[in-house]
Amino acid sequence: MFDKIELSFSPYDTAWVAMVPSLELPQAPCFPQCINWLLDNQVNDGSWGLHNRPSWLVKDAVLCTLACVLALKRWGIGEEQMNKGIQFIMSNFASVTDEKQQTPIGFDIIFPGMIECAQDLNLNLPLRSSDINAMLERRHLELNRNYTAGRKEYLAYVSEGIGKLQDWEMGEEEIFLDLTTCAMAFRLLRLNGYDVSSDPLTQFAEDNQFCNSLKGYLKDISAVLELYRASQITIYPDESVLEKQQFWTSHFLKQELSSGSIHSNRFSENDSSQVEDALKFPYHVNLERLAHRRNINLYNVDNMRILKTSYWWVVEKRLDKLKFARQKQTYCYFSVAATLFSPELSDARMSWAKNAVLTTIVDDFYDLGGSEEELLNLIDLLERWDVEEGKNCCSEQVEIIFSALRSTICEFGDKTLTWQGRNATSHIVETWLNLLQSMFKETKCLRNKSVPTLDEYMENAYASFALGPIIFPAVYFVGPKLSEEVVRDPEFHNLYKLVSTCGRLLNDIQGFKRESKEGKLNSVSLQMTYSDGNMTEVEAIEKIKVVIKSTRRELLRLVLKEEGSIVPRACKDLIWKMSKVLHLFYMNTDGFSSNVEMVKAVSEVVYEPISVNM
Repeated sequence: MFDKIELSFSPYDTAWVAMVPSLELPQAPCFPQCINWLLDNQVNDGSWGLHNRPSWLVKDAVLCTLACVLALKRWGIGEEQMNKGIQFIMSNFASVTDEKQQTPIGFDIIFPGMIECAQDLNLNLPLRSSDINAMLERRHLELNRNYTAGRKEYLAYVSEGIGKLQDWEMGEEEIFLDLTTCAMAFRLLRLNGYDVSSDPLTQFAEDNQFCNSLKGYLKDISAVLELYRASQITIYPDESVLEKQQFWTSHFLKQELSSGSIHSNRFSENDSSQVEDALKFPYHVNLERLAHRRNINLYNVDNMRILKTSYWWVVEKRLDKLKFARQKQTYCYFSVAATLFSPELSDARMSWAKNAVLTTIVDDFYDLGGSEEELLNLIDLLERWDVEEGKNCCSEQVEIIFSALRSTICEFGDKTLTWQGRNATSHIVETWLNLLQSMFKETKCLRNKSVPTLDEYMENAYASFALGPIIFPAVYFVGPKLSEEVVRDPEFHNLYKLVSTCGRLLNDIQGFKRESKEGKLNSVSLQMTYSDGNMTEVEAIEKIKVVIKSTRRELLRLVLKEEGSIVPRACKDLIWKMSKVLHLFYMNTDGFSSNVEMVKAVSEVVYEPISVNM
């Protein structure tokens, strides 16, 4: 068996399997291959396990070695190997009580039980009676410790150390259901489009249910972390199981961090980093590129060439001459480099980045940089499209912006012919035109000091948030063929509207104070206005956060939906990644407008190479 396939071996487990007798001939091993493996794989120092073992894993090696010696003694073979193994155990016996050693789970129960097994087999271990009695006393105290949470599962896990003291009246489902696997399977299946129910996680909806499991007894951080991650994949409004699970798991993880119980174990540095990362970046804000960077040290990439190309493109198009405009090309490129990073998505990245730069400039133009004549002139030029730029532009500002818009739209419109087999320029023009019209409506409302209803505001505000010219051109370059019917289907528009609504409301919350000083209305101020003074700023923001949460949930449901969906998954994934970008930018403040908030994230993705820790 072992010479035909590659296995990730465990000397400890192999030894216990080697002790199983044959049903036909109880005097012989059922799995002689395991015995042969033990005979062939002893380390030079007499132990079984890692050849280059760290100094803090000696206790584990002693446990493995004793199990292997017992297996050989059980069948009366390998005397030379047994003697070398016993010598290793005795030379390193001090590690048994060394608190600085990494202690295998249940060691104080299992190791004394194996010593008893050695006595039953008449294995000569030159141990003092006082040492044996001390170990048996520790086992007795551990077995009779006053605990109920996870007791049955824990005792099952360490059953080889209990022997005849074991109560085998246990349900298999209780013992063998692995909650970590269950939570991970649920999360991955949902994220890959399978309509799986959250019912299997009901048993872990409350913290006391978790505590009554083996993982709960062991305070398994990785298990809680996986439950926390699973709880974030909520796509239905009535999934109270996941909401409860998210509440207690986040509280548990925060408590473990604040108490220092994770940091206190030098073997759990990776656990604490993962917990801090998961709490700081929940699923809906976690950009893959940043997540990968935090988790791997093998991926090196140089993005400087594309970023410099983006800069020179801004200069070439004279966009740097528009003094009213924010220069956000680094942020615009970061937002896509952190999400669409596969080499074959180069056109999608450049489309996203360039159109993001242009939407930022157009937003500033309609917000404060242009007169009403200029704003209408730009709309008229886009409507007419085939016009001579110099003769029909009322100002240099309009000429610069329209020229940049026209060349960029044509650039990516032409590329759609290669990707899609048809030219989608007219659709991209239409998308830009819708944005300009919505921005003009917003500007006119501000200048006339009119107060729309909240519904009127949102019906225009999701479009004026300016995601249309970023999303719609980019989806043509992510792979799937998109017919005219698909891109104009209500499902596509609904996905776009949901992500835009999330972005607009996130922006409104973080920009409320600044916009109030500028005399602008947004969803926060309108909530307060129409409450007749009965709603505070905090209450208005909390109400909007509820809307954001439900909108994000519905968006995720549609992204993961397979049956009845005509929008390709790659296109829906792009929209979801845009949602994650928005939540990251507006997590603590208006990160897009800030010059400092996103500096670290941008540096990690765009500038700093990943260092390799050897």
